[in-house]
Amino acid sequence: MDFRDVGSPAATRVVCPDSLGLALLAAAARAVRGRDCRGLDRVPTLGQRRSVDDGPRPETLGYDATGVALPVAQVARLDADAVASWMVEHYPADTFPAVVLGSAHGAAVHLAAALGAPWLPSGFTVTVPWPGGSPGDWEGAMDWGGVVADAIVAANPEVTVRQVHDPLLRGPLCATTISLQVRWRALPPAYRSFLASRLGPGGTALMVRDIRTWPTLDLAPGHSFQLGSPVSGWSPDDYTMENPLFRRALAGLDEGSWSTPYLDAPRRCADQGGEVGFEHDLRRHAAPVHRVLYARSQALSIFVAELYRRSLAQRGGGGDCAVTSGTLVDPGRVLAAGLVPYWCESASRQAADAAEWWLAGTAAFEGVTVVPQPPGLRCEAHAGARQWRSVAAFAGERSVVDPVALGRYPLFPLPTSHATSALAGETTGADVAGPLRLTAGEVLAALRDTGPALGLLVS
Repeated sequence: MDFRDVGSPAATRVVCPDSLGLALLAAAARAVRGRDCRGLDRVPTLGQRRSVDDGPRPETLGYDATGVALPVAQVARLDADAVASWMVEHYPADTFPAVVLGSAHGAAVHLAAALGAPWLPSGFTVTVPWPGGSPGDWEGAMDWGGVVADAIVAANPEVTVRQVHDPLLRGPLCATTISLQVRWRALPPAYRSFLASRLGPGGTALMVRDIRTWPTLDLAPGHSFQLGSPVSGWSPDDYTMENPLFRRALAGLDEGSWSTPYLDAPRRCADQGGEVGFEHDLRRHAAPVHRVLYARSQALSIFVAELYRRSLAQRGGGGDCAVTSGTLVDPGRVLAAGLVPYWCESASRQAADAAEWWLAGTAAFEGVTVVPQPPGLRCEAHAGARQWRSVAAFAGERSVVDPVALGRYPLFPLPTSHATSALAGETTGADVAGPLRLTAGEVLAALRDTGPALGLLVS
């Protein structure tokens, strides 16, 4: 590998522009200033060539993905501390009553918005070009990723790197780039400074962490590999050629080769989990610190949705629900319109099933608006348009599935700003008293009261 000394890359070049964490950071930074997500107009790589009816050719997508990935020559110059500083700079020079940190989850960002608090992730996603790759050659991706990850860890001993190879989530992009989750072992200096100077007197730090596990190969100190992800809605056993759905998914990528996965490997916290040391260090630099652990993504989504609903009902609102998925999230718009947010982590059937089960079991909303992010490829792991219509059908009066999202579904993902325009007409719940604002005490009381029944571990 050619690690020429070309200088440290800017954080905007390091962090994957398509990543969930970046979309949530941008949305949270706007919400804390009372702004929506207008202007977040970058179309994800898989959605940029809309004119091709059946999706762009793999080689075209490969060119696009490589163009926004971190160049190989800059990998060894990646500066994780500089990335943390850039993230902190997203927030205005004010003090805040609370801060939410941890795993990338849309409901955590909605919670931060209601608290008037920043959200800061415990890691970030980096993609790097992979010459000569293919979606089915996960062993080759692992070998190449080992070289790249070792260079990152050598330059940044304060991080670990988890490589994730998942053709269900990244589709043809797996053939030309590798995806790395860079996770801080402890609070980076910029976060420590932020807590010391920007968290108001008595301010609360809330740590939210995904504790789902997945078979993981530990390849070197600070570097591990994960084949598939719980975000897909599938289990590790589903990523085999014995599964006809998976065979068809690979065939859709013109791939027929797939080695037997390492299903007997130790299960460790999955890609979005972050490092335990991050939380431990948080407790050394902030007080009070409370944590929320979830083993099901929908548990946190349900908690936040019900919290919003109860709080809005006390103000005479809470009758309209917005169901969004992936990077289509706008906490500022949700607050301004007085909506109840429910966030699906992906377009998976499992995520849509969870939304349906919740809506079936809770009191009916007057209106339900569904804005599903197209996943970027055809795959039976993903919910179809009919299922998203089923989610919206639980509304008592107004049932809407965003027509633009459906028109691009499933091949062409949308920019984050589309959530703003899709929810622009949702004003029936707007409160003349202004956007909802919760205190840390109210949130913690609700977590202790209802969190355990949902499967949240609160401490």
